[in-house]
Amino acid sequence: MASSPAKNPIDGFTVDRTQIGYVGEGLQRPECILAERDGSLWAADARGGVVHIRPDGTQKLITQSEGQAFAGAGDEETRFTVGTLPNGLAFARNGDIVISNFGTDRLELMNRTTGATEVLADTIDGRPIGKVNFVLRDSRDRLWLTISTRIVNWMQAVSPAIVDGYIALFDQGRLRVVADNIAFTNEIRLDAREEWLYVAETTGPRVTRFRVGEDGSLTSRQTFGPEDHGAPIDGIAFDAYGNLWGTHVMMDRIFAITPEGELRIILDDHDPWASRQLMDAFYKGTATPELMLAAGGRIAPWFASVTFGGPDLSTVYIGSLRGTRIPFFRSPVAGLPMVHWNER
Repeated sequence: MASSPAKNPIDGFTVDRTQIGYVGEGLQRPECILAERDGSLWAADARGGVVHIRPDGTQKLITQSEGQAFAGAGDEETRFTVGTLPNGLAFARNGDIVISNFGTDRLELMNRTTGATEVLADTIDGRPIGKVNFVLRDSRDRLWLTISTRIVNWMQAVSPAIVDGYIALFDQGRLRVVADNIAFTNEIRLDAREEWLYVAETTGPRVTRFRVGEDGSLTSRQTFGPEDHGAPIDGIAFDAYGNLWGTHVMMDRIFAITPEGELRIILDDHDPWASRQLMDAFYKGTATPELMLAAGGRIAPWFASVTFGGPDLSTVYIGSLRGTRIPFFRSPVAGLPMVHWNER
């Protein structure tokens, strides 16, 4: 007699707001978060580097060269478009931090102790890369890089009519385009076997996946889950069951797409009126910085990413674009273990 399929651990699960905790303080734009096996967190920080939050809660800012553009900006639009803006993070094999810098438009490598930084790439085919968003290291030490748009002020690209993002692969010192014509390319993730690469198309707004070739080529493009989420998508991450978790940025929701492609809302903190105003303008191609900045909830404005951490990978940390601390909650399922560095 055939056994029945295992029950999905997230069936019926929603976050109990009273159980949300916080870690970190005084952070600036903690968009992406890396979790280590010892319980440490590394959060991107707009001062020009990362904040290392130790298991005991103490924290240390490690900067490439400390910048004040984010905190000292005269208006909100400038705050999110000018100066160094470390965005996506990945561990190098030796534990240093690979940074996709949304402000300098470069792929960078920062020493985890001193902050000393080298530029890995700032051009492709002799031209500026564009708005570098996220970086992912695979088990072969290749770096997958997302470029959201070639428009300098990214807020002007928040429209479903603009499809100029792409994915590049940095391998053996060379950067090459492997997928193009993507609607504001955001976070990417590989499945457990590294057979498929999943990408959040922020202004799609949908999740798309590609089959990964041995040479890093991407083919068989297809939508995973809904064709239109009705909200911009930012970060994504797999759990061990195969659910793809993600964030609806500006709408401040956490969702999960089951292996069968069904969308589940895990946490909803959006402002209905502000969200409706934003999305009405978004679909007309008339979204403004003012409408974007008016949207967002109270837990940590502009949910940007989800990271599974803790000793059992069952603590979910929420990265955000406008928060100053990191919310977290317990998940009923562990995260998919990520490619890590060689900790001794």
